[in-house]
Amino acid sequence: MAALSLRNVIKRYGQGAKANQVIHGVSAEVGDHEFVVIVGPSGCGKSTLLRMVAGLEEISAGEIRIGDRVVNNLEPAERDIAMVFQNYALYPHMSVFDNMAYGLKIARMPRDEIKRRVDKAAGILELGHLLARKPRELSGGQRQRVAMGRAIVRQPQVFLFDEPLSNLDAKLRAQTRLEIQKLHRELGITSLFVTHDQVEAMTLAERIIVMNGGVMDQFDTPEEVYSRPGTTFVASFMGSPPMNLLKHAPGVRPGQILGVRPEHMNFDESGWSARVEHVELLGAERLVYARIGEEQVIVRTDEGDHPPAAGDTVHIAARADRLHWFDAGSGKRVA
Repeated sequence: MAALSLRNVIKRYGQGAKANQVIHGVSAEVGDHEFVVIVGPSGCGKSTLLRMVAGLEEISAGEIRIGDRVVNNLEPAERDIAMVFQNYALYPHMSVFDNMAYGLKIARMPRDEIKRRVDKAAGILELGHLLARKPRELSGGQRQRVAMGRAIVRQPQVFLFDEPLSNLDAKLRAQTRLEIQKLHRELGITSLFVTHDQVEAMTLAERIIVMNGGVMDQFDTPEEVYSRPGTTFVASFMGSPPMNLLKHAPGVRPGQILGVRPEHMNFDESGWSARVEHVELLGAERLVYARIGEEQVIVRTDEGDHPPAAGDTVHIAARADRLHWFDAGSGKRVA
């Protein structure tokens, strides 16, 4: 196992004036045994960054280091990494055992060592009773566990996960997240996990890299990313529903944007006058969508609160100790 270092990593497609730069100088230090999630919307560069670590994409500039080795010019097989993809990539004609053992057989590992490693991985992932089955006889969640098992038996220095849960339904995603957390606790292998799902990022990560248009907007713990977002992009992307970002409400400073999480707003006669547009029931809570002038805000209320109705005029206040201030030009946090 090893630390992973990205130093001013750049990716361009094409040459000269017509080159399209998609990764803009990303630098990050991932500690040995650490689980880091790269999150962002489609097209932000997160998978490209992962593929450069894997050696599936060449880097245009910068340095990638795994452990004490610079791996810029090494082939994927020489980097001592294992990758788990979203499409499982299992051999349909092979049993679960043979799928998990395939890479080790290619490496001419002794048969008894192959069996020991596969049996151990199958035990961790609760696949022991499925080793004789073919992929077509498995559920989606079981196939994904086989793909993870194939990576585990390699005993790599770094795990790379490329949106491995995106093909699963909501229940299986939640279950597999728990399995991945358990796996990391047991093996402690340095891991880089790519997703567009901020819930996955918040629940899995020890630290999160938030990507925005090929730029790393923030690299911090889930708690810090949520409670002290570094930019308006992070504030709006991390959190469901997103943070309210107000430019023109009374009291907002010129040239700045006021951010308030929906759970930090409440109904108070001393607050802003607002007109309710919609109330959304989410079981134990409700989301009240209202408009302060031309700006929409969302207020999260508890199950026991009596909600207003669409068309009502209400007054909304924000908790003074939970305000976030951003520069209106750059979008960066100022307070």
